[in-house]
Amino acid sequence: MITYVLAVLCGALVMVFDQYTKHLIAANYVLGGKGKVLIPGLIDIIYVRNDGGAWGMLGGSTWLLLSLTVVIMLVCIALLLKYGAKNKFMFWAILLIISGGLGNMIDRIFRGGYVVDFLHFTFWDSFPVFNVADCAIVIGGAMLVLYLISGIFKEYRNKKKDTIKEYKEKAEENEGN
Repeated sequence: MITYVLAVLCGALVMVFDQYTKHLIAANYVLGGKGKVLIPGLIDIIYVRNDGGAWGMLGGSTWLLLSLTVVIMLVCIALLLKYGAKNKFMFWAILLIISGGLGNMIDRIFRGGYVVDFLHFTFWDSFPVFNVADCAIVIGGAMLVLYLISGIFKEYRNKKKDTIKEYKEKAEENEGN
């Protein structure tokens, strides 16, 4: 039970930290101006506005992006209600996705349709600038994929065990006849 409470608190903290960092960036940096080095050779801080989704796709389509976010959130909530209590790892994964989605949704609604992005990989110049909410979504999504892949492997192993068991039972039957 405590794991689920911690996950919810973590999700809330992710949203608060996301909004706080976006506020700091918007208040203290010049839009599109020269950034500051956060981690030399790795990450810079630069203030940009993204009116699109990932990699700027669907730019200017605020209502479509909000609608897609709501649909994804509803799917995540349904997964959380159906499977979340059964698996702590999946619960955390979905909560991170929801927290990040809400963080970016808040921006789209209250910042005129755009999201504040500010983290830029200096070693991969063409990679889009991102934010804390994006990090939560990516981490949660990766965790969800790992959960699903591990489920496939578990199912495969169980089928393999069942097949071996059936083979042994048939072999024992044939020996008895």
